[in-house]
Amino acid sequence: MFNTILIANRGEIAVRIMATCREMGIRTVAVYSEADRQARHVREADEAYCIGAAPATQSYLRIDAILEAARAAGAEAIHPGYGFLSENAEFAEACERAGIVFIGPPAEAMRLMGSKIAAKELAQRVGAPTVPGYNGAEQDDQTLQREAERIGFPLLIKASAGGGGKGMRIVESAEEFLPRLAGARREALAAFGDGTVFLEKLLVRPRHIEIQVLGDRHGNLIHLGERECSIQRRHQKIVEESPSVALTPELRAEMGAAAVRIAKAAGYINAGTLEFMLDEEQRFYFLEMNTRLQVEHPVTELVTGLDLVRHQILIAAGEPLAITQEQIEPRGHAIEVRLYAEDPAQNFLPSTGTLALFAEPTGPGIRVDSGVSSGDDISQYYDPMIAKLIAYGENRAAALARLRTALERCAVLGVTTNLPLLSTISKNQAFQQGQTHTGFLDEQGLLEPAPQAALPFPVLAAAALSEIEQPITKGNPWQTQGPWRLRDEWRELSYQHEEQDYRVSLRPALQQPNVWDIAVNGDEPRSITALAGYDTLVVIRSGAQQERLYVDCQRDAISVAYRGQVYTLQRRQPPDIEHALHGSSSAHTQKALKAPMAGTIIKVQIEEGATVKANQVLVILTAMKMEHSIIAPYEGRVQRIHCKEGSVVTGGSILVEME
Repeated sequence: MFNTILIANRGEIAVRIMATCREMGIRTVAVYSEADRQARHVREADEAYCIGAAPATQSYLRIDAILEAARAAGAEAIHPGYGFLSENAEFAEACERAGIVFIGPPAEAMRLMGSKIAAKELAQRVGAPTVPGYNGAEQDDQTLQREAERIGFPLLIKASAGGGGKGMRIVESAEEFLPRLAGARREALAAFGDGTVFLEKLLVRPRHIEIQVLGDRHGNLIHLGERECSIQRRHQKIVEESPSVALTPELRAEMGAAAVRIAKAAGYINAGTLEFMLDEEQRFYFLEMNTRLQVEHPVTELVTGLDLVRHQILIAAGEPLAITQEQIEPRGHAIEVRLYAEDPAQNFLPSTGTLALFAEPTGPGIRVDSGVSSGDDISQYYDPMIAKLIAYGENRAAALARLRTALERCAVLGVTTNLPLLSTISKNQAFQQGQTHTGFLDEQGLLEPAPQAALPFPVLAAAALSEIEQPITKGNPWQTQGPWRLRDEWRELSYQHEEQDYRVSLRPALQQPNVWDIAVNGDEPRSITALAGYDTLVVIRSGAQQERLYVDCQRDAISVAYRGQVYTLQRRQPPDIEHALHGSSSAHTQKALKAPMAGTIIKVQIEEGATVKANQVLVILTAMKMEHSIIAPYEGRVQRIHCKEGSVVTGGSILVEME
């Protein structure tokens, strides 16, 4: 067995791998970029090495720097996690040449299955069904356009070398094909260094089902059942569960057998995942293989009772599988959701910044895999996932109940997250009934940010108490400064939320420590007891009812996390004269179009002085390997362009001025 393993990754997966290594008595080595010097995976490792600058191409994608760190630490093996170099056959070969074990499949199998085109051809040879499409070598525009028209619309353009929805485009008509093809190629080149694409017929309302496999070096290969990953946004999974409610025992066995046939034909070793689409007629089609550990592996671990990382390490050390296919007996149900730092109001663009607070939920059947803690940064350079929340129960109803509770008990302040979306999904009736498919979020209208209702009283009370420094945390000046207290005066605070004004009046109650009288907008005062308050936590009692809230006080606003929602209360500001003159709509007064986040400008599609239409794409920015379009908010003229193709811009910087 290995004494020391280097984890060639960061974030939650690095922390996750370290946890298993500790249990096995294996020393862990972390690598980190300059942006990650204080990151959690660095803090938790036994040894850590800086391997370069913040951009992944200068650090986490540097094979030479990672191998140098492994040699310096005396690591016998490297675990790549997922993402970065995890599916890079050259990295696996470089490890072998350096005499270091790569904890993953052989380079040959990785290279074969890493090509979606080659993988589909292999699946067809072993009798596994595949989606109709085109995966030929001819990649010129004319051939692809002709093949697209032969297949028929709608169809999918997909990157051959990719995954995670990068380099993928839905095309509804022949007129859309070439512009979507150009975008897919650009994104594929940026993400994978390979612009090769293939075409697939777009299935209507399909489910996304994947099969986990494990294979050792002694010819044993088994599957561990399925995960359903149908709920996706931009082809990126955000909810995964096992087992799938759509599969019968017979269909499960058939899909598992197909997965094993494909993996064996590829000479596969270690952990991998075969992905399939399931249509409404219960027909399944092979899509691709992910030659690594999946983000969603915890749901399989919970229903099988197996530690997949432990098995990866044992297999890499040359040990045979200690389990047979007949011994795999899944029990219960597990559901995972991915908590991202992203802003639903800004088309789910990543939200970077410092985590003022991350309060992880706890409870029976609740697992949280995270790579950050309160005070850590969500960087512009890497994937914005904060954590994975996984709920396990004896059946799907029990798992769902635990998931809903966990989401209500989770709190994130400092960055905007998709927590409200996850909570909405968990309460959605169609989801509770298992009626999911890859277009679920759009069909249910869940991607449109729902306007928040009137502010709950506990939110206003917690904000006001935090503003005047409640006695439990810092001492109450009103109770200790004699004459001020004797005047028994009310103090008023004003807030604005969702264009609604709120006036909060409060005073300490007579002869009752930690008790406050609080009134909103002149209503009858309520008596509130502050039970606890430390860091950002506020616990208040009204009668017998108790509430837990988290508060982050900023210069111009106060953010309050309450029951899975975050409410941002703006302190009252002086009136905006231009806003008052033109009404509440800012679209027609917006002159400076800003970068929603840090990134690189890859396309400037207008010139200074040009007249543009409303919603016309002006600039395309890439960040975190995804493209984001900057569009004209109204018909007008481009006054000035502040960026050029290839330039790196910071979040909030002005890109275009219009009039």
